[in-house]
Amino acid sequence: MTATIGTPGPGPGHPVTGLDEVVHQRARLGILTIAHEAHRVEFGYLRTHLELTAGNLSKHLSVLETAGLIEIQKGYEGRRGRTWITLTAAGATALADEIARLKQLIARVETTN
Repeated sequence: MTATIGTPGPGPGHPVTGLDEVVHQRARLGILTIAHEAHRVEFGYLRTHLELTAGNLSKHLSVLETAGLIEIQKGYEGRRGRTWITLTAAGATALADEIARLKQLIARVETTN
């Protein structure tokens, strides 16, 4: 595909137009990716590995939960309170769509050279 900059090309818009603002944010993309890798992931693990404060992580989790992309379960492990995050089916679909768009962008950059 060759198109002059500023001239519309064939097919749907540029892959960047399909990126999901909820999913694409760095911390939220990290949360979804780690949740995809694990059956269930603990809050502290996410906080440590994504290098976020507890408050910042809580805000991102709230956005993802409101969007229906994750489920949050609170409980206890021994006497310690724990929070576990699980990816929903909608979350898995949203993550797969985001990755597909990113792959399209990478392919466009690699074929431009």
